[in-house]
Amino acid sequence: MKKTSSSKRFAICVTDTEPDLVSRRVYQVLPDKSAARSDYLRVVDESGEDYLYPAHYFVRIRIPKAAQPRLASRA
Repeated sequence: MKKTSSSKRFAICVTDTEPDLVSRRVYQVLPDKSAARSDYLRVVDESGEDYLYPAHYFVRIRIPKAAQPRLASRA
């Protein structure tokens, strides 16, 4: 399946050691090839800003396209 530019990416936080993240919460993931090469994800966190976090803090998930705008706008 080919991804479109309007398709958003999401991941669930699976760590409880990072104070700026909430375990089991869904976060929007922004594209960042440089970060990915270093095994990091660029995530919009609780502050509403995007930051780099270790990729192992998250499990990527697929969200139905109809639900994406609601999840992306919660920040």
